[in-house]
Amino acid sequence: MFELLPGTGLALPRQAGVLHFGMPERQAQWAVATLADVRGTWVCQAGWAFTACYEGLELFASGDHTDRLGRADHDRHGFAAVELRRCEAVPGGPSAVPVVLRDVDLFGYPAGEVLAALVQDPHPAVRLAPAPSPAGYLPAVLLSADRPAPATGS
Repeated sequence: MFELLPGTGLALPRQAGVLHFGMPERQAQWAVATLADVRGTWVCQAGWAFTACYEGLELFASGDHTDRLGRADHDRHGFAAVELRRCEAVPGGPSAVPVVLRDVDLFGYPAGEVLAALVQDPHPAVRLAPAPSPAGYLPAVLLSADRPAPATGS
């Protein structure tokens, strides 16, 4: 099971460890490589990115993000974001591997049930891709590091 840990990162299946926000690329790749083949990719505004496929899910991890507006205090160093995406264009049922947020399997039930179980917005750092209908299944989820706290003057 993948577990989204807002503010912390992503717990990987099969006790492969946790991708902690801020960890270096090599360490993040090593953890994911215990589950699947890791391949480099490109993400806009990221210093590095990689992808891996695991039991019908694609994992896209990226890090060393720079702020689009050039604000250095908003840059994210190290591992900064991960997207888990279903490999099916339109998911027709639960995923083979649970993707959990606060004890709710995001890919295990129809979108309407998942959203009802979450009760409130999932978390500011979590974005759920919309399902084609409330009876359909969610196709993807993105988890990003929280923005750094604004610098305070002395």
